[in-house]
Amino acid sequence: MPTTQQLQDFAQQVRRDIVRMVHAVNSGHPGGSLGCNEFLTVLYQDVMDYSTNFTMDGKNEDLFFLSNGHVSPLFYSVLARSGFFPVSELATFRKLNSRLQGHPTTHDGLPGIRISSGSLGQGMSVAIGAAEAKKLNGDSKLVYSLHGDGEMQEGQIWEAAMYAAGKKIDNYIATIDYNGQQIDGATDDVMPLGSLRAKFEAFGWTVIDVEKGNDIESIRNGLAEAKSLTGKGKPVCILLHTMMGNGVDFMMHTHAWHGKAPNDSQLEIALNQNPETLGDY
Repeated sequence: MPTTQQLQDFAQQVRRDIVRMVHAVNSGHPGGSLGCNEFLTVLYQDVMDYSTNFTMDGKNEDLFFLSNGHVSPLFYSVLARSGFFPVSELATFRKLNSRLQGHPTTHDGLPGIRISSGSLGQGMSVAIGAAEAKKLNGDSKLVYSLHGDGEMQEGQIWEAAMYAAGKKIDNYIATIDYNGQQIDGATDDVMPLGSLRAKFEAFGWTVIDVEKGNDIESIRNGLAEAKSLTGKGKPVCILLHTMMGNGVDFMMHTHAWHGKAPNDSQLEIALNQNPETLGDY
């Protein structure tokens, strides 16, 4: 089991990868990538049981599906630094003929990528299908997915949520990046979400909150609790309260860096910050 410091060090390296990748091509989505960094770090470095000898069937291993595909810089960095493909390939992000497209795709066979994502609202349906297949095949491993809170405005999410509860897909943990921001502003201004807890519970899910969604130990504890709640007849939802742009002070507390790359001087500032001095929020 990695120590908290080891996980923090991994997340710090991923943070540096993210800002470098989007800066190099002057495009990409750093805000949400930075906000979900600690979660995906803990998931891949401490929680999931998987093989880097990647196969699409994923038998007898935990599976992860990224639904909010615009946070691809984060996903690519974590996959590369977890051993799925060479770290050097991160330098090809969003370039012509790269396997690391702006939103993940499957046609180039990049290890770790199970679905093309970026059309929001679809990842939960796919993850539920994979989880149901595992139940039918007698595979005891779990399925995880990650979604943006703005994505909860998509109707397909709630069709999938109803199905998962109705079919007792209890080997599935969906995590919502609950940062209150989306591309055009605060979620409360664009389309208020109300209580996501009340909504998922009304649809028949078990819901837990991770209030410090950028804190390694809080995430560890939250995922451990979520795992303990699987196998009890209900799908599980984690409401992960994060800060968009976490770890880079000028990207925090705003939606402005949802899809904007830092310039040269901003990159230097970002790379020289110590996120541990900034706090979660």
